[in-house]
Amino acid sequence: MTNMFEGKTLLITGGTGSFGNAVLRRFLSSDIAEIRVFSRDEKKQDDMRKRYAHSKLKFYLGDVRDERSLASAMQGVDFCFHAAALKQVPSCEFHPMQAVRTNVLGTENVLSAAMANRVKRVICLSTDKAVYPINAMGITKALMEKVMTASSRSMEEAGLMVCGTRYGNVMASRGSVIPLFVNQILEGKPITVTERSMTRFMMTLEDAVELVLYAFEHGQNGDIFVQKAPAATVETLVQALLELFERPDHDVRVIGVRHGEKLYESLLGKEERARADDLGGYFRVPADGRDLNYGKFVDEGDARLHEGDEYNSHNTERLDVEGMKALLLKLDFIQRLLRGDSAVLED
Repeated sequence: MTNMFEGKTLLITGGTGSFGNAVLRRFLSSDIAEIRVFSRDEKKQDDMRKRYAHSKLKFYLGDVRDERSLASAMQGVDFCFHAAALKQVPSCEFHPMQAVRTNVLGTENVLSAAMANRVKRVICLSTDKAVYPINAMGITKALMEKVMTASSRSMEEAGLMVCGTRYGNVMASRGSVIPLFVNQILEGKPITVTERSMTRFMMTLEDAVELVLYAFEHGQNGDIFVQKAPAATVETLVQALLELFERPDHDVRVIGVRHGEKLYESLLGKEERARADDLGGYFRVPADGRDLNYGKFVDEGDARLHEGDEYNSHNTERLDVEGMKALLLKLDFIQRLLRGDSAVLED
């Protein structure tokens, strides 16, 4: 796969986050010519500059809300991974217009700059919360997907390609539940569980990178790719952590479902799954290929849309405690803590 990037320039928006760091670890030793990290956080950029100290790595300070900063960063770029977003559910609930400006309008700016600079391939990263959204973060990411799909028509006419990926919780990324539970265990505080039977998809950062690379290689304009992933209940996750850290009697407190939370997350809606291509380890949801003839939307239906079910964390492969422990042990974060070392997470 990485030979497709030989001699090329890759831009990662929101590149100081967990995903950007994972891409750098994967690509800096390859034959890629240059990786540009675009973000608004100068401190994280400086930390990355010192951490990697690599001549292929270039930093661009800017914001996806600012078309001018994107225009300069996109010059000479071959490929773009668009990961910049406001992702925290509570902050988006309190400040929904900020989520609109970054997740929706920011994506429009990224794709406009990519078009203007003839960037050959753009992959937009989305979330399971965009499916049947009930909170501002999910709603804005769903709109981001619509912006991507609509832009794909113009991109295709220009000989360029944009598609999307959608994935669930990335294990041990900052702000996710695993670091919270681990900190509560290590600090001797009660583990605060919203609902024991709540399920979530479980993906590592490496899985997220693999999904984006799969979309990069196989995507056509407007596609959305989903990786099949296992899920676990919160109760299973907590039990696995308590066993790994040898704290069987640690206090667990149920606090109730928070505003904006779902009992389970969906990666494909029922209508999407009905028309998705099953590619083994992945689903591909093709873009709606109808043109702007509105009669085709009103007068012609699709019987498949009444068939089957959505793909969600309740009906995917379910991890037991041993399976959850095996997945947790793949995380460097967990391995370092179990050795007694400190563990720092990228945002």
